[in-house]
Amino acid sequence: MNRQIVLDTETTGLEWQNGDRLIEIGCVELVARKRTGRQLHCYVNPERDVPEGAVAVHGITTDFLADKPKFRDVAAEFIDFVRDAELVIHNAAFDVGFLDNELGIVGMPPLRDITSGPPIDTVRMARDMFPGKRANLDALCERFGIDNTHRELHGALRDAELLVEVYLAMTRGQESLIIDLEPEPVAVRVAGGTRAHGALRRVQASAAELAEHERVLAEIDKASGGATLWRTFEPAKAD
Repeated sequence: MNRQIVLDTETTGLEWQNGDRLIEIGCVELVARKRTGRQLHCYVNPERDVPEGAVAVHGITTDFLADKPKFRDVAAEFIDFVRDAELVIHNAAFDVGFLDNELGIVGMPPLRDITSGPPIDTVRMARDMFPGKRANLDALCERFGIDNTHRELHGALRDAELLVEVYLAMTRGQESLIIDLEPEPVAVRVAGGTRAHGALRRVQASAAELAEHERVLAEIDKASGGATLWRTFEPAKAD
């Protein structure tokens, strides 16, 4: 089962090394690239004030967080939710740094020991796909035609939900790029008989299959911003 958790956080600032703390976690579960409906969302009391500069980004104040649970109170639920999953994070080093810091404070292992491996960093993916272009979440929503008009401020769950759409758009077509490399049996039963190994049977694609193929190519071309190459080549003309 290919289980992924698309994750985002909000914090009191930019550097956990200087005492900034986690204040919000948002997670959305995907299985086989489809939403399952399961999500995890919680606010966290950072045990310190939230600076005005950070409030201007996400709108989460010290007063709002005063009665919220501390990270130690939600750590077990968070670990259970992400355990053995592949994480998808926008600017993964930032979120992982804060989460590992919080886990360390309460004596828990780091994310690399809880999840299935290194997270997928969609910032790095975007920079590889669109060199020199902006790679923030708003820019990617615009590029892929994803509605983010409700995103007036940052929010962990809201941004995780947008990142689901961005990630699926960036990786569209991957689920169709699986090549069956199993060796063909020595004899294959065809139309009531058998076909010896090595004899090829020509199968013509139907009109519906050709139309579907063209649709998928168009979607990949759109998702890449027109960066695909096959549209630039004309098919060779028969002599």
